[in-house]
Amino acid sequence: MPPPPPPLGRSRRRTAPSFDPALDDTELVDVRGQLAQGRWTRARALLAATGDDWDRRGHRLVVLAQVTGAAAWAGDWLLAEPESADATTLLACAAVFGALRGKEPQDRARDACRRAAARAPDDPTPWLGLLLIARSLGTEEEVTQLFDQVRLRHPEHHHAHHLMTARLAERRPDTGRDPLHEVYDFAAWAAEQAPADSPLAVLPVVAHAERYRALAVAGQEPKDPVASGHWTGRRARQVMKAAFDWWLEWEHEGHPRHHVDLNFLAHAKFCEGRAAEAAALFHRIGPHATTAPWSYPDRDPHKAFNAARNAALGTA
Repeated sequence: MPPPPPPLGRSRRRTAPSFDPALDDTELVDVRGQLAQGRWTRARALLAATGDDWDRRGHRLVVLAQVTGAAAWAGDWLLAEPESADATTLLACAAVFGALRGKEPQDRARDACRRAAARAPDDPTPWLGLLLIARSLGTEEEVTQLFDQVRLRHPEHHHAHHLMTARLAERRPDTGRDPLHEVYDFAAWAAEQAPADSPLAVLPVVAHAERYRALAVAGQEPKDPVASGHWTGRRARQVMKAAFDWWLEWEHEGHPRHHVDLNFLAHAKFCEGRAAEAAALFHRIGPHATTAPWSYPDRDPHKAFNAARNAALGTA
């Protein structure tokens, strides 16, 4: 049975948003702290327990890879266990974030990801690492090829679909009519291909937010999303209603990145002027705010999230 609709007006204490990329994964938070101190055995146990839950594995490796010293600790682990696919993949993901910060050569990070892919052929995570690099630094052809490699291993890969959506949203449309922009076709296609209970049903909302970001950066939309008509047109209303209705029926609190979807939905509903619906989503989010989309296009996400939450909960 689907869960009951969330409370739309119940008062709860408003906890400060954490903006922690670990989201609500308490095991991951604990292991991350241990890894920061060089205790990689806890990371080994966590990744072994994660198994082939590919969305969760990708989420955990991406978070662990951003720990200061992650590359060094993964290197120590690999010295102790040279055949470990988990150690090889953690080292590769750490190299990816080093490359994205300009601290590591891109070619070295790509080579590390390909070594990890060779060691674990079924795992989409090394390809996710390559896609993370390509999303910012690669060509259109490279992004598409890497996305296809991830989907080959896990067709519903949540993070990969978000990366692809963000990249596509930045492309200039051929027609000049933005409602026909290709990012909308991609998001609709992905949502239709996925099972009915897949969180990819929210991807059209993500596409709408990413397109707003691209337009605002280009000076074609106001810097304040609430002041933009981007969220109140017919297409926007259809996208938002379909995604919110899906959430009421199918929300999967067990998905490792479900708070990412909740933040995109809350942002969209708030910008649309639907305070009660936004309030229900803010209740579910709790402290697990995410930088995107509250930072779009170049805003302080802490201020934007707090202002939206206070306004929505106060109105509701």
